[in-house]
Amino acid sequence: MTTSDLTSRLPQLFPALSPAHIEIATRFASGPVQTFLPQAKISDVGDRDVPSWLVLSGTLEAYKHNGLSKDALIVSHEEGEFSGEVSQLSGRPALASFRAGSDGCQLLPFDSLHLKALIIGSAEVGEIIMRAFILRRVGLIDGGGAGPVLIGTPGNQHFVRLQSFLTRNGYPNTVLNAQEDIEGRAFIERLGILPDDLPLMVCPNGTVLKHPSDAEAACCLGITPELDPDKIFDVAVVGAGPSGLAAAVYAASEGLSVIVVDERAVGGQAGSSSRIENYLGFPTGISGQALAGRAFNQALKFGAEIVLPVTVTGLVPPLPGKLASQPHRILLDGDRSIRARTVVIASGARYPRPAVPHIEDYEGAGVSYWASAIEAKICENEEVVLVGGGNSAGQAIAFLSPRVKRLHLIVRRDLSETMSTYLIDRIAALPNVDIHVGCELAALTEDDQQVFRTTVRRFSDKAEQSFDVRRIFLFIGADPNTAWIKCRISTDDKGFITTGSDFGDAVVAELGRQRFPLETSVPNVFAIGDVRAGSTKRVAAAVGEGAAVVSEIHSALKTITLATASTPKHLGVKV
Repeated sequence: MTTSDLTSRLPQLFPALSPAHIEIATRFASGPVQTFLPQAKISDVGDRDVPSWLVLSGTLEAYKHNGLSKDALIVSHEEGEFSGEVSQLSGRPALASFRAGSDGCQLLPFDSLHLKALIIGSAEVGEIIMRAFILRRVGLIDGGGAGPVLIGTPGNQHFVRLQSFLTRNGYPNTVLNAQEDIEGRAFIERLGILPDDLPLMVCPNGTVLKHPSDAEAACCLGITPELDPDKIFDVAVVGAGPSGLAAAVYAASEGLSVIVVDERAVGGQAGSSSRIENYLGFPTGISGQALAGRAFNQALKFGAEIVLPVTVTGLVPPLPGKLASQPHRILLDGDRSIRARTVVIASGARYPRPAVPHIEDYEGAGVSYWASAIEAKICENEEVVLVGGGNSAGQAIAFLSPRVKRLHLIVRRDLSETMSTYLIDRIAALPNVDIHVGCELAALTEDDQQVFRTTVRRFSDKAEQSFDVRRIFLFIGADPNTAWIKCRISTDDKGFITTGSDFGDAVVAELGRQRFPLETSVPNVFAIGDVRAGSTKRVAAAVGEGAAVVSEIHSALKTITLATASTPKHLGVKV
């Protein structure tokens, strides 16, 4: 969606509730009407738990940071309009500041708890609010100026990583070239920043981070919430790909308390797909990032807690004899942990690293495992190599080919064995794609101009040929993402988690039930999506398993005698 598209949808971006809608909304307010004097500052960018305000009289002005310059007015909310965007659903730091208009205003507050109660309690009003919140987030991303400012050198490994992290999580940001943008260069000179300190991230609260990691960036921006070590969740989901997000949406919508953790971003491998065209209900296709963003917003709407980016380091199940009375512990980096009655492993699969000498030295700096607009811009009008013959590879080829000079596709066997027909036909029509069948990537070296000499070897006769390319994209196979699991969970010979086999007699006697079809060898721990042995490696199948596992979780919870956890937030509001 472009800025021009949003301009045509202003009534949906900033809708005014009817008197009947206002009457309904009033019943869900988190506090009494508040009166603010003209130009009174109400909240600032970066403040946490900023409510969504319903304007009853006067005007409410919303501002965003305009890069490193002064604030810029986003909109002046009038009577019947409400403030906020997706951040208001989770209580995360606000991307806008608010102050009363020139005549002051009277506002009715809705904190995140009561806002979600309104969205769920009134389908009609909830649809208006959710659509506006999503469109406003899109507007902040497309319009620039909101969120953090990234200053660095385009194409730099760590600069690309930061851009990718924020973009894949749907977080607006502004990018300044440290060498060419006057504003960015002046900022660096004023602070005496050294080249090794780049990239910089200027957070909305003014904090300047030098060469930050994803976790440091998330902490500064408030993307990573505080975790309550004493809370016991009904469901903890490891992995925020399609299967994990589906499980979160269905479980939270049915009143279960849910937490989702992921080490990087929502969407998993599917989130990096430029376009998914065979997903039911989207005849013109949808990008993996857009699909993941919608699922993420749905999960927030129903009250699921989503924690990013956090590395899971282990799973500690209850001891025998305590299976129905003690929670599981999910261990996280930073000496943190989560407790939950049931666990859903939805950690997916990773593209394996090919056996090419020193390839790890170039990962993120010329070698990529996904193809986003960021990577496409870096290699625009250049030659590239793409290795892989699955549907993800096909989608990446269709996305990259209009942007690059030439694309060399390296595949082990004929595409008809691994790729959908519609993608094969599309690739065949691309004039700048050369397909090298029965070949493998054998070696690569980089020169001073960041150009890679790639060597491709044919299996049949070991003949080799070389190409000079700007970037290499790898979409080969899939290894289960299970290295973090330290407890004993049964897997197949490839490491994918097996589900549905019989428990031992002792476990059956303790729980009073057999194992469910999606349950692992550890009681009350389930596996879904690509990480599960025998699963269909398709987005629709992953979403289906995410929905199906919730019914099994309900049945499992009936056998668990833990003390009742805190009431799900959206069900704990009295109206």
